[in-house]
Amino acid sequence: MTIAVGDRLPEANFLVMTDQGPATVSLAEKTKGRKVVIFAVPGAFSTTCHVAHMPSFIRTKDQFAAKGVDEIICVAVNDPFVMKMWAEATGADKAGITCLSDADGSYAKALGQVMEAPVVGFYGRSKRYAMLVEDGVVTVFHPETTRGCEISSGEALLDDM
Repeated sequence: MTIAVGDRLPEANFLVMTDQGPATVSLAEKTKGRKVVIFAVPGAFSTTCHVAHMPSFIRTKDQFAAKGVDEIICVAVNDPFVMKMWAEATGADKAGITCLSDADGSYAKALGQVMEAPVVGFYGRSKRYAMLVEDGVVTVFHPETTRGCEISSGEALLDDM
């Protein structure tokens, strides 16, 4: 199955690093009755993810809020320690963007969004995409088809809202 507009997101649990250590976050709880942007990156600290994709959502956070978006969530097949450090390194944490760990890649698999790039050591990683989700249902979906993030950037998603 590949996720599409009109689909309800599958149930998923992510990991997030808290002051008390790793904690579980339910996607259903994050999306129920809310308007949420979810974007995925193949790898925290990798070039496009670090210098282009995450910054595009930091730049546009206020514009998303003005359109009624309650939260912006970034997911990646990385452990919660890496996601926390990446959020701090990019300023995503200070911008209010939530970074969640799909540590085993099960969410990427459930969405049909798994990719591999052996040349850079990526196995079972998430494809790059961005989506708008309203009450758990995908209303806009931008799967990336290039090596960049032109289709899945914050600006591109805003243009379709």
